[in-house]
Amino acid sequence: MGALKRQISGGRLKVVIAVFAVASAALLLRAVDLQVLERDFLTKQGEQRQVRTLTESANRGMITDRHGEPLAISAPVQTAWANPQDLMGQRERWPDLAAALEVEPDWLAEHIEARASREFIYLRRQMLPDQAERVAALRIQGVGLTREFRRYYPHGEATSHVLGYTNIDDQGQEGVELAFDQWLSGHPGAKRVLRDRYGRSIRDVASIRPARDGNTLALTLDQRLQYLAYRELKTAVAEHNARGGSAVLLDARSGEILALVNQPGFNPNNRGAIRSDRARNRAITDTMEPGSVLKPFTVAAALDAGVVDANTTLETGPGTMRVGRLTVRDLRDYGTIDLTTLIARSSNVGATQLALDTPADRFWKTLHQAGFGQALGTHFPGEATGRLRDFTTWREVEQATLGYGYGLSLSPLQMAASYTAFANGGERVPVRLVRTADDLRESAQVMTPRTARQVLAMMEHVIGTEGTARQAAIDGYRVAGKTGTSRKSGPGGYTEDRYFSSFVGLAPASDPRFVMAVVIDEPDAGVYYGGAVAAPVFRNVVGSALRMFNVRPDAMPEVPMRLAADHEGTT
Repeated sequence: MGALKRQISGGRLKVVIAVFAVASAALLLRAVDLQVLERDFLTKQGEQRQVRTLTESANRGMITDRHGEPLAISAPVQTAWANPQDLMGQRERWPDLAAALEVEPDWLAEHIEARASREFIYLRRQMLPDQAERVAALRIQGVGLTREFRRYYPHGEATSHVLGYTNIDDQGQEGVELAFDQWLSGHPGAKRVLRDRYGRSIRDVASIRPARDGNTLALTLDQRLQYLAYRELKTAVAEHNARGGSAVLLDARSGEILALVNQPGFNPNNRGAIRSDRARNRAITDTMEPGSVLKPFTVAAALDAGVVDANTTLETGPGTMRVGRLTVRDLRDYGTIDLTTLIARSSNVGATQLALDTPADRFWKTLHQAGFGQALGTHFPGEATGRLRDFTTWREVEQATLGYGYGLSLSPLQMAASYTAFANGGERVPVRLVRTADDLRESAQVMTPRTARQVLAMMEHVIGTEGTARQAAIDGYRVAGKTGTSRKSGPGGYTEDRYFSSFVGLAPASDPRFVMAVVIDEPDAGVYYGGAVAAPVFRNVVGSALRMFNVRPDAMPEVPMRLAADHEGTT
């Protein structure tokens, strides 16, 4: 019996040993299989679960003013993302996640369930730092944070129409942001990172390509003058209960845009509240019939054509003139006037006589060289060319109305740019908005240097005590300019109570450093003449600019005129 037991025990021991041997062999074979035969496959599977390829956001280039003052910058922010496949099994955590994201729980549930088959979704883009901290503290598997950049505009509404704005993907949508999007946009990078089960990056595995930041863009704007123009225009629009307005300030010598503002405005830092009708840059994209601000060019064309000289007098009595079926009217009967009085009193009858006496081709050439009917080349989206018909199509009545600023259209920027001709010996300089760009455009000779000097001297009387823009006067400086009050046209023709009130001026008149155009759209507070509505904006902005740039005063005793007038003529 004992021998039998020993024999059975020995048999069991052999079985156990055999089982262990077989198991060990199987483990060894499996280890060889995993470590050698299937190594590449398993490594790839592990990487798919723990190694991710991430996009590294590039920093969008900064936009600055002429002195390097930041106008648009990009700040790093955190964006929450998730793997819906991981979240589907953690529904109990969704309410906490919704609270951290500050979204409705129902919205979050619908957002995840609708994308359950995906491996990546955004939960909330560009969060505030405290929101990102709350999301990270939850430590939910499949939820992570990634860095992006959010565009920020330090000066808000004051620079909104020039700069435009970007969308949530940092792509330019309006203004400079859109026009120079490729220059400002960087090139995203890519890298592989090792992540834990909560989606947090543990370490970088490899860099695929480095991110390359966008380029800085320096504008010609002076932020100090930009804010002054914004403040004064906004005040004027509110004071006169106007529909809107635009103002453009140029360096008269270089054509650089120092300030460009519009009303109504918008806050580019609040994307959700931006309306398209408020976002467009009216000073560049919208056109108007200029009215009386065109009269200096009518006089210049007549002088250059030899139709008149600086001492010519015109008979404008009885204050009306018939051209076909059109009756041209002055505000009152000015009688016999010279060219200086024509400009200072804004005589429509006198301007009509000059326009009809000037050969059509010479008149057209002056207006064309002034920049009317053609783009100025600012590269700004939607830049208007305006309208100036070819002189071969003009009828007598059309040539007559062109003399006092009707029958053509131009933007406020074109209006300001055209007046640089009076500051530069008859030569209109190209306007510039970008300081760093090479400008290959050429100047245009609008009139002779002598004519430019003569008309500039005539425009000084507009600001005198007997002119139409007394409110444009700046203490210590000579100012030249021209007012305009043009009726707005609609489907039924010109209206009696809707106007563009405008003023274009230069200072100091002895050697102009600044040119500024101001347009107020539909003032509705009882006063609508350009000298009363638009001229004060010029005075306040250009007066500050002259002192800011240390321009020497050039004031001199005013030359009295024979007659008095309060307003420029309108038709």
